[in-house]
Amino acid sequence: MVGITAAATIALTIGAAPIRLNAGAEPGLRTSQAQQAAPQEPTMQADNSTKLLESGFQHLYQLKFDAARTDFFAYQKARPDDPMGKAAESASYLFEQFNQKGVLTSEFFLSDQKFLGGVDGSAEQNKNQRFLEANDAARQMAKSHLKSDPKHIRSLLVLTMVDGMESDYDALIIKKQLAGLNMMKQAEAEANTLLAIDNSMQDANVALGMSNYVIGCLPSYKRAFLFFGGMHGDRTRGMQQMGSAAEGGHYFKPFAEVMLALAYEREHDNTNAQKWLERLATEYPDNPVFQRELAIVNKKLGKNG
Repeated sequence: MVGITAAATIALTIGAAPIRLNAGAEPGLRTSQAQQAAPQEPTMQADNSTKLLESGFQHLYQLKFDAARTDFFAYQKARPDDPMGKAAESASYLFEQFNQKGVLTSEFFLSDQKFLGGVDGSAEQNKNQRFLEANDAARQMAKSHLKSDPKHIRSLLVLTMVDGMESDYDALIIKKQLAGLNMMKQAEAEANTLLAIDNSMQDANVALGMSNYVIGCLPSYKRAFLFFGGMHGDRTRGMQQMGSAAEGGHYFKPFAEVMLALAYEREHDNTNAQKWLERLATEYPDNPVFQRELAIVNKKLGKNG
C-alpha cells in the first residue's frame, strides 16, 4: 500500500465551529444607536456550515457515503470559496472505493501482495473519475489561496489531504506505484510545511506516518532505491506519527485510528490493535467493517465478542 499516505484533514479551526460577529447596520447607524442607548455585548453566532462537515465525516465513517455527500454538497453551497468542501467530497468517493475493494481490512493490510501491490482489477476498470475531478478541483482552489498567502493553513491542509489521497489512489487503485510514490513525496513535503507553521494540525501526520510506514515495509532493495531518490522509510517512526494523528487529529482521526490498528496487526501487536478497534467500533457502531475487524482481533487474543 504505497498509497494510503493520506491524509491530512482540514479545518481552519480544528474541532471548533468558527464564531463571527453579526453584520449589524451601517457604521453611521451604529454610532447613532450607541449615543442613544447603553453599550450592549456583541451578539456571537456560530457558523452552522461547519456542522455540515462534522455530519458529513460522521456519515463517511459509518459507510453512509450518499448521506456524507449530501452534507458536503450543502457545505460547498454555503462556502463556495472553501476548497475543503471539494476535498471532503473527493474523500467520500475514494473511501467508498476503498470499502468496495476491502482496503481498510486486515485481509488486505496483512497481505504483502495486496498491501504493497494494490487491489484486483486493471487501471481502466478501477478508474474513479468522480474522485479525480473533485480532488483536482480542491487542489486548484487551495493553490489559488496559497498564491496570495503561502502560509494559509486551511489550504495547506487541503493540499496535504488531496495529494495524500491521490497517492493512495495511484498506488492502490490504479496500481501506478511510481506515480504514487512521487505524489507521496509531495504530500509529505506539504505536511512538513504545515506542521512547521502550526503543529496542532495533527491530521497532517497521517500522510507522514503512512509514508514512513509503507516505505519501511518495502523490500530492502526497493528501500535502497528510494533512499537515493530522497525518500526514507521508518516503520516505528511512521506508527508514532499515525498515533499522533489518531490522538490529536480531527476529520481524518478515524482514518488514522484504523490504519494504526491495522499496522499494529502487521507488527503482531494485537493488544494495541484491539485498543484502537474498540474505539472505532464504539464510536461508529453502524460500520460493519470496524465491528468485524474487532471480532477478528478478539479471536486472536482468545476473547469473545
